[in-house]
Amino acid sequence: MIKGIPVLAALALLGGTGGARADIVIGLGTATTGAVAALGEQTVHGATQALKDINSKGGVLGQQLVLRVGDDACDPRQAVAVANRFVSEPAAAVVGHLCSGSTIPAAGVYAEEGVVMVTPTATNPALTESGFDTIFRVCGRDDQQGVVSGRYLAQAYKGRNVAVVDDKGSYGKGLADVVARTVESAGGKVAYRGSVNAGERDFAALISNLKERGIDAVFYGGYHPELGLIVRQARAMGFEGRFIAGDGLNNPEFWSITGPAGEGTLYTDSPSAAENPAARALNDAFRAGGLGTPGNFAYYAYAAVQVIAQGMQKAGSTDSRKLAAALRDGTYETVVGPIRFDSKGDVVEPAYVLYEWKNGANVPAAIK
Repeated sequence: MIKGIPVLAALALLGGTGGARADIVIGLGTATTGAVAALGEQTVHGATQALKDINSKGGVLGQQLVLRVGDDACDPRQAVAVANRFVSEPAAAVVGHLCSGSTIPAAGVYAEEGVVMVTPTATNPALTESGFDTIFRVCGRDDQQGVVSGRYLAQAYKGRNVAVVDDKGSYGKGLADVVARTVESAGGKVAYRGSVNAGERDFAALISNLKERGIDAVFYGGYHPELGLIVRQARAMGFEGRFIAGDGLNNPEFWSITGPAGEGTLYTDSPSAAENPAARALNDAFRAGGLGTPGNFAYYAYAAVQVIAQGMQKAGSTDSRKLAAALRDGTYETVVGPIRFDSKGDVVEPAYVLYEWKNGANVPAAIK
């Protein structure tokens, strides 16, 4: 839904499902249903606004951009189906997907067909370690993000018991593995390494385990629905250890689940683009549409569209191989700052910082 309007109906207002001629089709693979649909909604809002702004200034190569949204619900099989639909339409390029577990299999389809894909949010390192020429990401990687959490835990909880738990998914487990390795290599102690199932709702056994082991801090690799329940149930059971997670926690639904029990929960994310002068127009558009302040998922989806559009202009073509070559040869100005890609398709010098949930808001953490 976009502000109470079904996604496809909203795109029709942009000329995405009829009426206007589809000059340059951009696919958006994301999750508009499922457990993390709230994050997917942010990517839809961000990408939609990017197209509106670019088209209002003349579009790309004298043509208008048209957005097609494919819902993969963060499910690998659905993601492959969405990817096959986009390459057969065909889409000139694709923004997506949202979750690493759906992005990695979808990337194989795009790479085989030579279609450029730029993910705004998938952070698992395996995505760009495959050597695909047409696959990029505008966010950082888990082996960069996880180091920040791991170093914090090793320093702040030196000599104390740390637990690392994940949801068994590509994103969650991959991130948790990096955190665990970083804690150990920095001289810390991982006293418990475990996992839960995505979609689980009763975490009493896990919390009892944490209490029995005297855990002082818990890193969770996964998304906000499960961690929100873990935190709420942990506080109700008298567990006082601190929780920390990755960027999958950057969602107001986390606080909706936890209430005051979520106070003090930490997570890592790229620095917020909210104060970036380049993001001012996007912030204004969100407020005007009654959407509040964009989150990083919206900012990075917007940035992915910007990178694709600027890359096409630089290449002078929508041809995927020319576009991919252009993306690897230049710096692109976006709402999240300048983006430059390395030979793998990763962002050069991404940054991660700690945020904290306080009084229902996520704010930069005062700790280092």
